[in-house]
Amino acid sequence: MAAGGAQGVAVHRPASVLNHVGVTVPDVDAAIRWYAEVFGFRCIMGPRVLRPSAAATAETAALFGDDFRIAYQAHLLTGSGVGIELFEFVDPPAEPRPRGLGNLRPGPWHLCITESDVDEAAARIVGAGGARLAPAQDFVPGRPWRLVYCADPWGTVLEVMSHSYAEVFANWPQPGMTEETEYL
Repeated sequence: MAAGGAQGVAVHRPASVLNHVGVTVPDVDAAIRWYAEVFGFRCIMGPRVLRPSAAATAETAALFGDDFRIAYQAHLLTGSGVGIELFEFVDPPAEPRPRGLGNLRPGPWHLCITESDVDEAAARIVGAGGARLAPAQDFVPGRPWRLVYCADPWGTVLEVMSHSYAEVFANWPQPGMTEETEYL
């Protein structure tokens, strides 16, 4: 790959918009309340029952397999309009979360939420039954950008970042950085 990583990859179409992310939880009602209390996310639909035998949710048979019988689903709306789709699998029930962060398995391993005061957000997370996984840190010298890694009460890893993704990463490397970024 050329110097600078994938930054030079040609884009031949407008960027798609992230619509929503699905998250499995053991208690959909508790998760709705938790995400509303901690982040102000609003439940815009549900919880509803998913059954493979119901015409309105017939896609679940092909998606979740022959053993699937019932799940509960709710749709939360974030401040940016991106959704979080919560699933509580009832029959069969969801498996316990494996130890560790999940970062060594392909696929998503954390959600990142923008909050201007990451320390206050981390305190809300912990105060509502979540956990702080690492101390908050300034990650570019001379810039006001902070981040912290936490987890919701069910183990979903949450990164809280003080500024938007585009502001932080679009013009990398940033002024004030003391180490050169190593690219592939």
